[in-house]
Amino acid sequence: MSELPEGWAEVSFTDVFDIQGGTQPPKSTFVYEATDGYVQLLQIRDFGEKPVPTFIPDAKGLKKCTEDDVLIARYGASLGRILTGHKGAYNVAMAKVVIPPQVDRGFTYYLLKSDAFQAPLKLVSRSAQNGFNREDLAGFQLPLAPYAEQKRIAGKLEVLLGRVDGCRERLEAVGGILKRFRQSVLAAATSGRLTEDWREANGGGEEWREDYIEAVAQVGTGSTPLRSNSLFFANNGTPWITSAATSQRTVMKAEEFVTDAAITAHRLKIYPIGTLLVAMYGEGKTRGQVTELGIAATINQACAAINVNEAIVSRLYVRISLEANYLEMRELAEGGNQPNLNLTKIKEFPLNLPPLAEQQEIVRRVETLFALADQLEARLSEVRTTVERLTPALLAKAFRGELVAQDPTDEPASALLERLRAGGVDGTKGRRGTRKRR
Repeated sequence: MSELPEGWAEVSFTDVFDIQGGTQPPKSTFVYEATDGYVQLLQIRDFGEKPVPTFIPDAKGLKKCTEDDVLIARYGASLGRILTGHKGAYNVAMAKVVIPPQVDRGFTYYLLKSDAFQAPLKLVSRSAQNGFNREDLAGFQLPLAPYAEQKRIAGKLEVLLGRVDGCRERLEAVGGILKRFRQSVLAAATSGRLTEDWREANGGGEEWREDYIEAVAQVGTGSTPLRSNSLFFANNGTPWITSAATSQRTVMKAEEFVTDAAITAHRLKIYPIGTLLVAMYGEGKTRGQVTELGIAATINQACAAINVNEAIVSRLYVRISLEANYLEMRELAEGGNQPNLNLTKIKEFPLNLPPLAEQQEIVRRVETLFALADQLEARLSEVRTTVERLTPALLAKAFRGELVAQDPTDEPASALLERLRAGGVDGTKGRRGTRKRR
């Protein structure tokens, strides 16, 4: 640890704090609505976004926390996440931090979120789930400020990090605006509103007509060769594309390759560059997604391949139409727990078709507007990266003693530690000593 300011001290975690593990009630006692005599059970998932609350009987022996308590996630991907502002019982995947009255709660909360605590915690690996216990924390060396300065640091961080959170929220709102902008452009493109001025300038133009995918394109699919046959898949060969690739704008490479033997045995068709792919399976976001082959490839049965006849319709206009009607496409799916599209649904999907010249103008305008949106999203990504760096930078500055001014009249941390040694975190005698640094 670098040199600390005058009045600060370097301490081990257990010289100042303690932890209290949670309890693990049986899942048979869980309910998901608040009921008299029940308390909320906090779990690892409560570190995420809007989890479904779990409630358990308010039984004797439960380990509980208040809204002022600070909890640390002990296992898995959430290891080291810090939670506060919740009350109820907490399970064994969390540890409650016992904070002595000589240490400010806000200072502790931010200290645990900083690299001073998080960096050594990342090195802890007592199990496959990367859990930790009290003995692991004993070796963590932490900076401790005078109590009055702790209060100033916590107050300053609350203000500054609140501004960072506000900035993050505004950036998320910009991301939503750009998404809605793209959707509006697609809707205007396929309704005729985007090129109203173009039609007027060209004497009104021809009437739009409704047609179907099958009338303007050949539609096919693929299959999955038997994986038990070692002759069907190889490290190179013909690219084999699955519906997962439809999340890409253009498919430029394959994750898997099939052999000529697989192509022959399963009658796989190799689709040319420019073929549009529509995902027919997948709940999430996948079903209904559209991409385009940037390489010649064969596909699995979860994709529909649309090879557009560009003599009568613009391939890119067909893609715009499919993207504009993503939700409508998804609603056509049939089935039970995992509804799917099929080739008949794809072939019969309606297209609102202007004359070819207007299709080309629509494509040009959509590409121009989307290029602008791409530029804004690239800039937004850069700003987000900068904002995400602010929180660790502010925390590091705070615990180097650089965020607020030191006051020579503050009682030094050494005096605070003397009281801790005299009384301990929980009021008992005999806490271990610490090393003071100036």
